[in-house]
Amino acid sequence: MPAETISAHGGTLVNRIVSAERAGALRARAATMPRVTLSRFQCSDLEMIAIGGFSPLTGFMGKADYDSVVDRMRLASGLPWSIPVVLAVAEAPKGTEVALADKTGRVLATMHVEGTFHRDKRREAEKVFRTTEEAHPGVANLYREGDLCLAGAVDVLDRPQHDDFAAHRLDPTDARRLFAERGWKTVVGFQTRNPVHRAHEYIQKCALETVDGLLLHPLVGETKGDDIPADVRMRCYEVLLANYYPKDRTALVVLPAAMRYAGPREAIFHALIRKNYGCTHFIVGRDHAGVGSYYGTYDAQRIFSEFAPGELGIAPMFFDNTFYCRACGGMASTKTCPHDASNQVTLSGTAVRKMLSEGQLPPAEFSRPEVARVLVESMARK
Repeated sequence: MPAETISAHGGTLVNRIVSAERAGALRARAATMPRVTLSRFQCSDLEMIAIGGFSPLTGFMGKADYDSVVDRMRLASGLPWSIPVVLAVAEAPKGTEVALADKTGRVLATMHVEGTFHRDKRREAEKVFRTTEEAHPGVANLYREGDLCLAGAVDVLDRPQHDDFAAHRLDPTDARRLFAERGWKTVVGFQTRNPVHRAHEYIQKCALETVDGLLLHPLVGETKGDDIPADVRMRCYEVLLANYYPKDRTALVVLPAAMRYAGPREAIFHALIRKNYGCTHFIVGRDHAGVGSYYGTYDAQRIFSEFAPGELGIAPMFFDNTFYCRACGGMASTKTCPHDASNQVTLSGTAVRKMLSEGQLPPAEFSRPEVARVLVESMARK
């Protein structure tokens, strides 16, 4: 199936950005509406709804969808969906229409409030994140939010402003058009919030052997404070693509979504987002969207078996732990390498950060030197 005809999740690619003419009228009305100030996280969710990245959502979830997603990973209609997308506030605004603004006071959207509900945060944490511990960054963010949720469709007047990655910011409609122009009938998406290393490169290229195109789709929305900054990660990708990837079969596009750190549930969430961007396949490696030791190494792969074959509308591609094997003389995985761990070149995140802070490049078997130099320079500036 050509990428431009791949159905968005739910059948229709949502677009909640209003015309310039309608935006003018709504902006005048918004001046008289109660105002809700959005966090950066909520601004990311609003943008993803607006551009269709969260299709079929046209706004923030109501209680029926919320309960169904938390309890059974489906919208109330039965359509698969694994992560709640809600607008939490400290108190209910007056009226049925509200203006949604960023922290500078700029009105981004109006919202018709169809209802309100209180959510059980501990229940949500246990179901979605598999823990109620506040040490988990996703749970901590959940606990910081208000208890009351506003439900309803949004009309977006102005998108959140971005002054970075302009050449790589493509909406789902734009990405689909790019795939069609390149003649890609099958496209595999790759999600990352970390700097790319040789293991990533290996599984990306293995996947690319079986499809027409590769969408490298690093997340550049809200992440936890000790994650590598998005601009550094993007420079790593740019130097890698310039030297080691076929330009006509690879696209680098940023994803403006916020990170949840929900492990297995977020693997499903990320796959559905890439389906909306036009991908037919999605790479799921070890501990996808994981943090700490909250999830099993391959839990994010096992969760796909909870849905019927083909039900998600995008094909997951599973990869085992990959590494450079000295005995094999190349990249390998636990599926393909017969040698013991003493032959494997693997480094912990702590070890890599220590090397970089001391100006040392990790071994070439672990990281391309061009990528390592970007990280060393970033560490030096920091």
